[in-house]
Amino acid sequence: MPHTHLGRRWIALGATLLLGLAGGALAGPAYAGPAYGGPAHAGPRATEKTPTATGYGGAVSSVDPDASAAAIEVLRKGGTAADAAVAAAATLGVTEPYSAGIGGGGYFVYYDASTGSVGTIDGRETAPAAMPRDAFIDPATGAPYRFTPELVTSGVSVGVPGTPATWERALERWGTLSLREALKPAIKVATRGFVVDETFRQQTLDNRVRFEAFTSTRELFLPGGDAPAVGSVFRNHDLAATYRLLAQHGAEAFYTGDLADEIAAAVQAPPVSPDTTLPVPVGHLTSDDLAAYVALDQDPTHVAYRDLDVYGMAPSSSGGTTVGEALNILQTFDLSAMSTPDALHHYLEASALAFADRGAYVGDPAFVDVPTAALTDPAFGAERACAIDPLHASAKPVPAGDIASYDGVCPAEAAVETSDTDTENVSTTNLTVADRWGDVAEYTLTIEQTGGSGITVPGRGFLLNNELTDFSTVYNADDPNRIEPGKRPRSSMSPTIVLKDGEPFLALGSPGGSTIITTVLQTLVNRIDLGMTLPEALAAPRASQRNTASVTAEPEFLTAHGAPLQALGHTLVPSGDAFTSAAEIGAATAIEFGPDGRMTAAAEPVRRGGGSAMVLTPAD
Repeated sequence: MPHTHLGRRWIALGATLLLGLAGGALAGPAYAGPAYGGPAHAGPRATEKTPTATGYGGAVSSVDPDASAAAIEVLRKGGTAADAAVAAAATLGVTEPYSAGIGGGGYFVYYDASTGSVGTIDGRETAPAAMPRDAFIDPATGAPYRFTPELVTSGVSVGVPGTPATWERALERWGTLSLREALKPAIKVATRGFVVDETFRQQTLDNRVRFEAFTSTRELFLPGGDAPAVGSVFRNHDLAATYRLLAQHGAEAFYTGDLADEIAAAVQAPPVSPDTTLPVPVGHLTSDDLAAYVALDQDPTHVAYRDLDVYGMAPSSSGGTTVGEALNILQTFDLSAMSTPDALHHYLEASALAFADRGAYVGDPAFVDVPTAALTDPAFGAERACAIDPLHASAKPVPAGDIASYDGVCPAEAAVETSDTDTENVSTTNLTVADRWGDVAEYTLTIEQTGGSGITVPGRGFLLNNELTDFSTVYNADDPNRIEPGKRPRSSMSPTIVLKDGEPFLALGSPGGSTIITTVLQTLVNRIDLGMTLPEALAAPRASQRNTASVTAEPEFLTAHGAPLQALGHTLVPSGDAFTSAAEIGAATAIEFGPDGRMTAAAEPVRRGGGSAMVLTPAD
């Protein structure tokens, strides 16, 4: 018999008592001391990461062992996948503060075993009500701000955060814990600290100039003028106090009152250091914008692929439509019968076609008439597949398809050629959680660039996003991703849940800006068509084609597949983003569901220093 939320709430009564006894995380006054110090033994947390775990009763995969441990703690005490996902996400706000936190937003996809249905929450940031069309134009020059450093390090790039509202809404819909209970593991980690690893130190150093631009950020993340040393313990008592505020008063304490006023002040008058040379354009966000924010319930996207049902995030994210369209294109080919280079050729070509349509048609559906049904229609995908030559790569960029006139029959007539400038950054984080009842949470959250806007809200312990840089920089009335007040910028976040015969088969997602879409798509192709195990599918070298003249590829991909793909006409270039020397594409997390309740949680073995997979009861 399917479980019910009522039944789970009875189980959670015990969880509430146990969590309440777990160290009194909410007790005591807010601590106003330093965030950093002490030898590594001061933090009891282990730093070992296991990228694959198999077992029963619940599972989690994330980039961080503290976050995964928080989820397992909640699952062990009777919480649902939603409870555990919120606990893990809040902990990532402590240990991965440059990728996620309450100053950002994200998308939450959930399979509810009690109803057999998939639901989603759009927690994307919104543009302030006073956001002008020319917000990204420098009034001193009349030209657009340079993307870096001006636009990414600014108040004008900060959107209204959606993460606290997403957490509260997820708990209301699918959870058994209150926000107060779900935040306890994160408060504990923020208070006791975590051991700094190489990734955290390097990300701090990569953003040193940006962080030094703000007094509050310099004080928190560059104590003594340097990034915290590897092996030291980093504590964030300001964030612990902020989490306690939300625990006591709910998300309303974030969107109204003193904290909302302080967020607005940090955007409109950033706490700029007197010695910075960065210009730091000011922003438009107000406390009224915060009070008006709503996380939106909406239906998922859905496509059938092989014998599977693939559910994703609908616009304002472009993840569900673009992954879905690419799968519909690939559905017309038997990739499993092809050589690996030929299958990868089709994957790259399908990605380019789907990205062309993303650029032409996808934006916030509250402001743009997005043809979601057409973009995920198998007939449209079949017609777009006609543009793939199995022996030659097409010239890029390819034009968008005609969503007004298609019947699934070749040849397809091309619509207008599109030029979709990619401004999404590669940072973000993802987590995957499943519980004993078969519920599954797939959650991607972000503050955009590594380090977001660079602005820490003074005394509050968290960075604000620079998510509005995902809008097109220059206003164009025909652009679905044009700047408009109150609008959600288009995103590539692609939390995905795959069902087989109505039951969970696979859940996955990734960070990586616009490469999120290709990471999820390539992982699905690896697992479903190329016969890889889930850990192999995640670990395999990646390449990303986003309707551009060249394919971005990890060095290992170039070594393994570069020659045959170049022979087909693909131009491959080594990956690496504009802000760091990292050559990684994505950092995925996933869970696969086997017979008799067996779960395989998989995280990255190497990318971003490796991820952390855990199960409640390990298999023998």
